[in-house]
Amino acid sequence: MFGYALTRIAVALGLIWAVVTLVFLIIHFVPGDPAELLLSQGGVAPDPAAVTELREKLGLDRPILAQYVSHIGGLLKGDLGSSLLDDHSVAEEIALRLPRTLELIFAASLIAVLFGLPLGTLAALRSGSAIDRVLAGVAGLGLSIPVFVVGTVAILVFAQKLHWVPAGGFVPFSRDPLQHLILLLMPASAIAVGLGAVVFRMTRSSVLEVLQRDYVRAAHAKGLRPSRIVLHHVLRNALIPVVTVLALHMGSLLGGTVLVEFVFNWPGLSGYLVRAVEQRDYPEVVGIVLVISIAFVLINLAVDLLYAVIDPRVRHG
Repeated sequence: MFGYALTRIAVALGLIWAVVTLVFLIIHFVPGDPAELLLSQGGVAPDPAAVTELREKLGLDRPILAQYVSHIGGLLKGDLGSSLLDDHSVAEEIALRLPRTLELIFAASLIAVLFGLPLGTLAALRSGSAIDRVLAGVAGLGLSIPVFVVGTVAILVFAQKLHWVPAGGFVPFSRDPLQHLILLLMPASAIAVGLGAVVFRMTRSSVLEVLQRDYVRAAHAKGLRPSRIVLHHVLRNALIPVVTVLALHMGSLLGGTVLVEFVFNWPGLSGYLVRAVEQRDYPEVVGIVLVISIAFVLINLAVDLLYAVIDPRVRHG
């Protein structure tokens, strides 16, 4: 297990280096001058003196290798540069907003697993029954409704009609834990609707496949309790594809929670990225893209390690 973990960590570090290098090359080798593009307004050519000043500020006037070494050195120190608009540290802004987005994603994933996993297992065990058909229909509905529609309907029903929860906003956990969790519930549930449907479908399909395996038939022939067969022989082997799909969706949600954060006024990383792109704040865009990419790699590393825990064949294969 230790050797397997070291190998996966080495691969993850290599991927992070590749991502950092790729983002650097894309920024520097795409057609057009980044400084000129940043200062262009409505197709009007910017002042050449302002372009030269911005190029010097961003370090774009230095040799490409010196820029790359400086870029890597800054990242190793945790320095992502400063915003062009207000001169705030990009690393500090990301450190403030990233935990909010991660909290939203993990809360949504937890809700999705709590509903999708047991209901998917139940549907597979009752395959072809009325319960299976109803649950499959609900899951199809959850997949087909856009997340911003779910969020808007949730605000209309639970906030404006029933007055159970506020329509949106954010309160730090340290200031008011209960209010923080209440404000987290609706946006996390809105994301969890589609994600839970994916977990349900993947769980149902995977459990149905495992139920046909010889070792499950052998367990039934030995007279083991059905609950023990499901928990110890079926779910353990059916979880790997479910974990894979869930991890991939969690990674994509890092940059995909934009609409939910806007609808519920949740001050996370996605809204920050949209603002940076709109204002052409180059250091902010680069910093956010790097952090999202690195987080995606780390999530996949965690999944690989989880594979080895769930299925010993992975670490020995």
